[in-house]
Amino acid sequence: MAQVAMVMNLDKCIGCHTCSVTCKQTWTNRTGTEYVWFNNVETRPGQGYPRGHEDQEKWRGGWRLDARGRLVPRSGGRARRLARLFANPELPSLKDYYEPWTYDYETLIAAPLGDDLPTARPRSLIDGRPTAVTWGPNWDDDLGGGPEHLADDPVLKKLSERVRLEYEQAFMFHLPRICEHCLNPSCVAVCPSGALYKRIEDGIVLVDQDRCRGWRMCVSGCPYKKVYFNHATGKAEKCTFCYPRIEAGEPTVCSETCVGRLRYLGVMLYDADKVGEAASVTDEKDLYEAQLGCFLDPHDPDVVRAAEESGIPHDWITAARRSPVRDLITTYRIALPLHPEYRTLPMVWYVPPLSPVVDALTRGGHDGEHPAALFGAIDALRIPVAYLAGLFTAGDTVPVEAALCRLAAMRAHMRRTNLGEERDPAIARAVGMDERDLEAMYRLLALAKYEERYVIPTTYVAGGGEEEAGAGCSLDHDGGPGMYGTDGAHGTVGAHGTDAGNAIGAMAAMGAFHAPPAPPPAADRTGGTRDGLRGRVNLLNWNGRGRPRGLFPERKAESR
Repeated sequence: MAQVAMVMNLDKCIGCHTCSVTCKQTWTNRTGTEYVWFNNVETRPGQGYPRGHEDQEKWRGGWRLDARGRLVPRSGGRARRLARLFANPELPSLKDYYEPWTYDYETLIAAPLGDDLPTARPRSLIDGRPTAVTWGPNWDDDLGGGPEHLADDPVLKKLSERVRLEYEQAFMFHLPRICEHCLNPSCVAVCPSGALYKRIEDGIVLVDQDRCRGWRMCVSGCPYKKVYFNHATGKAEKCTFCYPRIEAGEPTVCSETCVGRLRYLGVMLYDADKVGEAASVTDEKDLYEAQLGCFLDPHDPDVVRAAEESGIPHDWITAARRSPVRDLITTYRIALPLHPEYRTLPMVWYVPPLSPVVDALTRGGHDGEHPAALFGAIDALRIPVAYLAGLFTAGDTVPVEAALCRLAAMRAHMRRTNLGEERDPAIARAVGMDERDLEAMYRLLALAKYEERYVIPTTYVAGGGEEEAGAGCSLDHDGGPGMYGTDGAHGTVGAHGTDAGNAIGAMAAMGAFHAPPAPPPAADRTGGTRDGLRGRVNLLNWNGRGRPRGLFPERKAESR
């Protein structure tokens, strides 16, 4: 199978949040999604967004191995999830995200002339009332939260005895996050209505808005907490990987607008039969290597033959050969997965940051680019290797050290080249590479042009039939992502009204999000309903007798 994957180079992220803002404006600039950030940039160490989302003992996301070594959702089996269908205490509430706000700009514009300077006080975007700003989508930005907040970082807690938390000695780097579009997505597995699905043709995980019943099990089941509940529509929403752009061979909005040019997009071929085996390895530290074992070499004639027999077009195989993502993950092995211990096999990988080690060496009076000093200082990184390993390799420091040493070797080699000094082949050999590999890696990380960073073939329909292309998606629902209208047919404002939206928001502010009263089932283009699942069901008003219409698929297809 083929998957469009992403790699981010954390050495180049400056935390400008341009990617977050452009994604917000494109996908979640609507009623009901005020708190939603498909793309957010976190400052680490920090609690993240939502705060403490990495604490799976609390949120029960991802997968685990049971007593017999079987892979099961951490949230429990079907019986446990069914018993908790109407009351899920493991669902984040609004306070775990933040209460979104705006400012009373009208006061500044319309205030009468006077001696006092008018101020724009913050107002809640949920209920419109005055509010106090106490948390945000990246409250840890630039250490703004202080050490009392850093101490609650779930990854840092494991290193509390080894990392000093004095404010002036704290370390920091930026971590952009989107949906991981995993090979083994737990959100898909725990959805009771089958609304979440992974597309065969490109591996993107989407939500069928017609099938979504608003159970929010997907929110709990996602260990990265990248599935959100729209409290105005009562539907789950998530990062779509900008699939309309991907289908046209264009990069995602966050990639297109990234100031640091740190994102790479490309095709990965993988053996789908190995996914379950890779996710089931006993030792969490073996998950990184196990996932690498799923990826296939597009230059292998046997792989090419099998891919073509599976219906993967030749241009996708060609794209896989040119994929910058494959080079960073498998060829140079400097990109690492985010929290592989969740056993979802994520497909958004990261090049760990190296920059602080050079600054630390320079301040100590050493040559910050000398290979001997660089290699020797990897263990003394101001960003502890153990912390990076807690993020990217389930605590195994060996792959992280290897990736950082390759980055350090590239810097040392290119410094000699740029200054006209004599080259030293031993630098490349020390990290298991040759000089050409280091120069190719340097070009990809530092000088790659647009078409080298984004190698995306136009999409195809798996199997070649038209019916498979008709699956619902996150764009198919009124008020869904990308729907900006204000009337009842194209947006949520006209459909629910301002007062209704405020009432819904008031309920949301009290705790976990709850669905508003259900509108009548929406008719499809032919006047009927699709599989009897379209629309919403308000179980709060159900008298407990019979079976509510729309809760389950109809036994007989309705006439169209």
